[in-house]
Amino acid sequence: MMQTFQHGGDITTFAKTCGCSLDEVIDLSSNINFVKPHIDVDFNTIDIAPYPNYDSLYQNIADHYGVLTEQMELFNGGSAGIFSLFAHMRGRHMGLPLRCTIYAPAYLEYKKAANRFEYELHIIDRFNAMDEEVAQGSFVIFVNPATPDGAFYDIQPLLKKWHNRNCTVLIDESFIEFTPHTSATGYLAQYPNLFILKSLTKYWGAAGIRMGALLSSAQNIAALRQREPLWKLSAFDAAYIQAVLQDESFAKRSEAANQESRDYLLALLKKSPLIKRIYPSEANFVLVELQGITAEELQERLTPYRVMVRNCENFDTLGKYHVRIALKELKKLQPLKEVFHA
Repeated sequence: MMQTFQHGGDITTFAKTCGCSLDEVIDLSSNINFVKPHIDVDFNTIDIAPYPNYDSLYQNIADHYGVLTEQMELFNGGSAGIFSLFAHMRGRHMGLPLRCTIYAPAYLEYKKAANRFEYELHIIDRFNAMDEEVAQGSFVIFVNPATPDGAFYDIQPLLKKWHNRNCTVLIDESFIEFTPHTSATGYLAQYPNLFILKSLTKYWGAAGIRMGALLSSAQNIAALRQREPLWKLSAFDAAYIQAVLQDESFAKRSEAANQESRDYLLALLKKSPLIKRIYPSEANFVLVELQGITAEELQERLTPYRVMVRNCENFDTLGKYHVRIALKELKKLQPLKEVFHA
């Protein structure tokens, strides 16, 4: 049985189940870009003796997102940023009821953080109840593009509705680089209670490099920074991220390769008798609803091929027939034919 907050990408446990080495696992459960940037960094030359200085790192990332350094705080991964913001919001409302509204299904760390900091949690079903009213003063969580389905939403009318309800809003844009859409950063000046989460590793295919960013008004970021330690990112993290930002050809290479894989995967799924529904996706993964077989049973059939997919049973509003499949190299998607068209 799946754990409540279990994620994809646990290739170590899966490899033990298969009795194979880690490099033999085909991980289609983890939504990390399979295209790698070109970097020119000799990590042996990085001076790790002094405490790190983040000035150039902040400037380069702020320039990349089109914001000021004062409007951004970096964290040891996006999840660390999530928990820091939840703690910060709780600190501002110490002893008072605080409601968190999550548009679900969504990244499970949001629900975990809401429980950890004792928020009154309210779930809105994105698929069936998008027009449901949000409580006055809620802390609203909206992932755009969404996970695990990859849908992209026009955020402007939603922001207006939330603003009229005096809500603080966090928009998670961890997968927006996979789409042609514009970031919500253009609304930061208009909505003072808006935060935007950016992942600096999913798009660049480096989950082992732990870095994420929260963007907001300079006033909000200054208040958030008061709770943060001086040094929370390594010199290796900083060097890697600054190097990938210099790869000017990466965006085109990533778009072309992901589109090729998306076309192949969708063609394969559309012809399969095991697929009831394919959810429209603009991200680097596809959510499907199965028929005649559960997600757990599908995984059992895929295990002999050393292929791992994401059982989505533990996402709110989804169930035991939902599976997410990440885009990867064509050769890693080809074994799916053996099961989906058996």
